[in-house]
Amino acid sequence: MANPSWRNLYRLSDAQISNLDSAEDKMEMMDISGAEEILLSMLDEDPRCVPVLNILGHMNGRHLSDFEAAIGYYDKVLEIEPDNAWARDERRRYQRYLSYD
Repeated sequence: MANPSWRNLYRLSDAQISNLDSAEDKMEMMDISGAEEILLSMLDEDPRCVPVLNILGHMNGRHLSDFEAAIGYYDKVLEIEPDNAWARDERRRYQRYLSYD
């Protein structure tokens, strides 16, 4: 497999990178169930995998409008990486949606 064009800060294996690519491809094709299946199986293998948690947060918030689940995934990211600005900003966005209900 070719090396990614980005820095592999999380030391993901080639299989993990391939699975993330597949999940993101499925999301783009609106196969949300297929993407979710891949991501949840990856989460079973490594419950602290920040890239998987971030993508699950994005998928739940944007594609499924399950804002509570999205916030939960971003909370997990922030437990692992308290300085993760992207997760903090996305969590704040989805918290605003819940405050209007």
